[in-house]
Amino acid sequence: MKLLHTADWHLGQTFHGQERHVEHQAFLDWLLATLEERHSDALLIAGDIFDVVNPSLRAQQQLYDFIVSAHQRLPRLRIVLIAGNHDSGARIELPGPLLERLRTHALGRVIWLDDGQGEAARLAAERLLIPLEAADGQIAAWCLALPFLRPAEVTGGAHGDDYVSGVERVHRELIECAEARRRPGQALVAMSHAHIQGASVSADSERPIVIGGEESLPGTLFPASLAYVALGHLHRPQQVGEARIRYSGSPLPMDFSEVDYPHQVLEVTLDGETLAGCEAIRVPRAVALLRVGPAPLDAVVAELEALDGDPETPRERWPWLEVRVELDAPRVDLRTCIEQALAGKAVRLVRIQSLYAGSRDAAGHDAAPQQAPEPAALFAHAWEQQFGAPPDADVTGDFASLLTELAHADSAEDADA
Repeated sequence: MKLLHTADWHLGQTFHGQERHVEHQAFLDWLLATLEERHSDALLIAGDIFDVVNPSLRAQQQLYDFIVSAHQRLPRLRIVLIAGNHDSGARIELPGPLLERLRTHALGRVIWLDDGQGEAARLAAERLLIPLEAADGQIAAWCLALPFLRPAEVTGGAHGDDYVSGVERVHRELIECAEARRRPGQALVAMSHAHIQGASVSADSERPIVIGGEESLPGTLFPASLAYVALGHLHRPQQVGEARIRYSGSPLPMDFSEVDYPHQVLEVTLDGETLAGCEAIRVPRAVALLRVGPAPLDAVVAELEALDGDPETPRERWPWLEVRVELDAPRVDLRTCIEQALAGKAVRLVRIQSLYAGSRDAAGHDAAPQQAPEPAALFAHAWEQQFGAPPDADVTGDFASLLTELAHADSAEDADA
């Protein structure tokens, strides 16, 4: 059977303040055509469906229109999607009963109901384990859909306060239940939204899963019984250790730092219980990202004036443009100079970065831009000023837990509602 693995759509994302509805729609249209062309049996969407926990109505409409269209054109297609750290698990699950009529399973939370008889993992697995049928209608595989786990779901009480250990425990127990459920000849696939150790991160556009402290999970969490592990969260497509453990990556660049990523979806072929192949399918880029510089202002202006493009192209298809200028001192007319050079050009200027003398290292590379101090660093500084010594590990851990709770407050409010 054939599965298509994708993740990190970030529907509703704005690009330096500009909306990207057209780009997302172009991807969804292409994805639908690809599913039809490839005769896919199932589509796995590994989290971060939306860019924020409270997505716009337009972003939600894009998702549900896609699901309806997919069911109309491919009636036997099975769609499984999970919530990522950008999503509200409750919001993802809200239309679940309706989506199931379209052969779509939207799983946002691991509901760990302890009935006092040690059945919590089995009950959770029954809800999270989705059968995947081959073309003949027979169950050829099972997908264990593991939504992003927030700290409050896996820590506290008898489980302790270590987030990574909590996530490992939940994954391990659910995988054991899934292994017991599948039958000989049926493949077992896991889908998870997590940061796996050894994977490459895009620091400019990927929000930390847990604030303050180590958050990555070991690849050994996924035993050899899993034919394939469909991962979401990291935007760079990559395998982690083994060919069967992969990030599909995001279909669109989320920032200029991702302009050279090979944005793609993955076609996964299963033969019985094993992985038979994995093919990357490049996603066509509906809107180009252009970077000019870094160079002195005169050179930048000359390069901008040489840009060409069809002004008849609809504005929403014009390339996004980042300009990086090397300066000896600030110039109040910098934007004016750049905008004059771009007069009549079919591009959308979204960012100007000034690089001053001394901002490049000995090898001539751009020095990392100065960032605002992290909250943990500010807290440690204030604590030392107040008490005359740095905070100990317990105090630092408590502060990190508080930050994490605040970061996910919106999702918790949605779940309570």
